[in-house]
Amino acid sequence: MKNPKLTSLLFQNLQEKRMTFEQVMEKILKFMESDPRGNYRLMVGTDSQVHKTYTRFITGIVIQNVGKGVWACIHKVVIPRRMNHLHERISLELSLTEEIVSMFTDQEKNAMISIVLPYLYQGATFSMEGHIDIGSGKRNKTSEFVKEMVARMESMGVEPKIKPDAFVASSYANRYTK
Repeated sequence: MKNPKLTSLLFQNLQEKRMTFEQVMEKILKFMESDPRGNYRLMVGTDSQVHKTYTRFITGIVIQNVGKGVWACIHKVVIPRRMNHLHERISLELSLTEEIVSMFTDQEKNAMISIVLPYLYQGATFSMEGHIDIGSGKRNKTSEFVKEMVARMESMGVEPKIKPDAFVASSYANRYTK
C-alpha cells in the first residue's frame, strides 16, 4: 500500500513539474547509478521569505556527486500570513526539512547505499545532510537557535550543516522564495 503522504507532496525543478516523492527517488537513484563510484551527498534544506500577505517556504533536495554535478528539486509551501517571528519561521523551516528527511526511509537509504557499496574500497561515499538556514556568528540573529535546531537534525540521524555550509537552504532554496 502506498503511503498517502508520499503521493500528496509534489516536487519540481526547471525540467519537471509535479513530481511525486517516488519519482524524485527514481531520479536520485538514476543519478547515482550513472557513476556508482561517486562521492554522494544527499542534502535537504528549507528557506523562507515573508511577503506582503503570505510566507513562502521552499525545501530543496539536492543529490551531489562531489566535483561532478548535481540533481535537485524543490517542494513549495505557502502559509497565508506574514510570519514575522524569527523563531517560529526557523522552527517551521526545520520541520519542513524534517518532513522531507523522514520520507527517506531505511528502504530508500539502503537503495542509495547499495549503489555505492560495491565501490567503497575504490573511494565511493554516501552521506545525508540537513541544511539549516542559521548561523552561529555573534552578529547572526539566528545564533541563539543553533543548539536546538542542530539537536533536532542529529536526532533524525542526519548530519546537520549550518551557515556557511548550509548552502541548500541559504542559497538553492533561497532563490525560489522570492
